[in-house]
Amino acid sequence: MPRVVVLDYGSGNLRSAQRALERVGARVEVTADPDAVLDCDGLAVPGVGAFAACMAGLRAAGGDKMVARRLELGRPVLGICVGMQVLFAAGVEHGIQSDGCGAWPGTVERLDAGVLPHMGWNTVAAPPGSVLFYFVHSYALRSPGAEQLAAAGALISWTEHGEPFAAAAEQGALAATQFHPEKSGDAGAALLANWLGTLS
Repeated sequence: MPRVVVLDYGSGNLRSAQRALERVGARVEVTADPDAVLDCDGLAVPGVGAFAACMAGLRAAGGDKMVARRLELGRPVLGICVGMQVLFAAGVEHGIQSDGCGAWPGTVERLDAGVLPHMGWNTVAAPPGSVLFYFVHSYALRSPGAEQLAAAGALISWTEHGEPFAAAAEQGALAATQFHPEKSGDAGAALLANWLGTLS
């Protein structure tokens, strides 16, 4: 069974991520211990709430440095929801820009949609096909940032709420989902199982 750490940096949704990963066959530990984070087969970085608050918690726990080190070593990292957003260079909320981890270029911005937050089920156009996933968010990597990331070699899955945005991105050891696989039923479980299958 792959060993996965769910990074505990004070953000919510830790236990639901843990349970979802355990259901698909992972041995999961919820911790911010640097040795455990660096030594595990896969690191899951969940996130709930505001970009700036998640980044503050991540920095306080040293999580930004641990994520960077894992990526330097080519070790798998999976960002979930705001855990995806903080992997980008920056996020803008309420007119205030905050630095992110910088694992990917691009800025996370408020969606241009009539109803926010975007909450519910969407069809996702993934490179190999389409499935349904559950979303709860108001901010995302929009065009042209997602298109620039794709031009740099990342695989981008798209969906739309008011405008197209990146529902997921994958590049080398780094993968991230704007949606909540732990709340996306069988489709989300399949995604987590597929990610576990990439862990060595």
